[in-house]
Amino acid sequence: MRLKRGDAAYEQARRGAVWNGRTPDRFPDVIVQAETLADVVTAVRDAAASGMRIGIRSGGHSWAGNHVREGGLLLDVSRLDQLEIDRSAMTAVVGPGCRGIAGKLAEHGLFFPGGHDLDVGAGGYLLQGGFGWNGRVHGPACMSVDAIDVVTADGELVHADEHNHSDLLWAARGAGPGFFGVVVAFHVRLYRAPAYIASSLLRFPFEVADEVFSWVDDVTPTLAREVELSLFVHRAESGDPEITVTAPALVNSAEEAAEALAFIASCPLLEKALEVVPNQPASLSDLYAGVGGLYPTGARYAADNMWTHAPASDLLPGIRAIAESLPPFPSAMMWNHWGGEWPPRPSMAFSVEDKTYLAVYGVWEDPADDARYASWPEERMQAMAHLSTGIQLADENLGRRPARFISEDNLHRLDAIRERYDPKGLFHSYMGRLPSPSEPLGQPSGT
Repeated sequence: MRLKRGDAAYEQARRGAVWNGRTPDRFPDVIVQAETLADVVTAVRDAAASGMRIGIRSGGHSWAGNHVREGGLLLDVSRLDQLEIDRSAMTAVVGPGCRGIAGKLAEHGLFFPGGHDLDVGAGGYLLQGGFGWNGRVHGPACMSVDAIDVVTADGELVHADEHNHSDLLWAARGAGPGFFGVVVAFHVRLYRAPAYIASSLLRFPFEVADEVFSWVDDVTPTLAREVELSLFVHRAESGDPEITVTAPALVNSAEEAAEALAFIASCPLLEKALEVVPNQPASLSDLYAGVGGLYPTGARYAADNMWTHAPASDLLPGIRAIAESLPPFPSAMMWNHWGGEWPPRPSMAFSVEDKTYLAVYGVWEDPADDARYASWPEERMQAMAHLSTGIQLADENLGRRPARFISEDNLHRLDAIRERYDPKGLFHSYMGRLPSPSEPLGQPSGT
């Protein structure tokens, strides 16, 4: 379907292209809802002929609505949601609009390190790197992408792998919203599904934050890579800030789970905990449900993030400021440990990560609170920027706070590849990025 600004169904399509209830105040000239590959090719060629720049939506989960730009064409590929499994080869072909890939594969006894939320589309998730279930085992999900089928700026369908158009594959593994083509299919490697899942949970009053974060700092280097330890600082029902520690383990037996989660029972702070739930059997559906409760559909969101290797003692002043200024639940700060030995990695655009990942999510319902909460995440991350080594594109806020999201060498290479494949700048790039020496700070790469 092709909708022009002013058409009866235009505004519904524009708002429907953004999962965030806070739809950006930006209006494409045309929205194309592609049903087929031919629709994509036609849309790209028409945009090039008429001088319209293109933004691409797969799942619409970009907090900032990066794909919705003023003017130009919004190409919605969320309906290209195929999942074609080759069990004998342990591979699959995944459409950019496919959602909840790990959950769908579980029915077949297979696994892919898909996103933590069932609503996340494969396209944006894989392009920005993809930190998902058992990501500490398999690495960023883009590492498991062996090839892509992409419609380039000249309207041609190209298959890119390690032997053909390898520079496009390199760019697709981490370029995120700055990728310069329309990926219509990802060719990915699959894994055997973990045979057993268990999860542990602890809740603490924020008054013991120093002790909790110090314990986490000490224990994380000892964790099995199948354990995904996360801390959430949020408001309790009383309105006071508290800390929730979650530790799912995706393993192959109850015995492995007990061993992987034994560190919970040895936590020296158990007597100070508000709740202790040790080593409970769970399913992938349970894990999805737990995450989904933190991100209600239709709510209004703002997010920002940072990578860091700073010790807890250095991070705590900023974490306290976050706790003191938290918007209402389910607004939260999330702390993830991703450090340690990674599996061997291919050469790829994705190149910025660190031991610890901090992200802040403002969540509210009333549009009247936009002015109150929309700037909260960037203010909190800006205050801690001296401890940051970069950001992750999954929770990017580049339009409001440019930050390092790729290594300098990789950014130069990415720009050079863009110049070859999209010399006229048909595809919108990042809403903001740190400058090259000739650019001022915050110079947007596309409106």
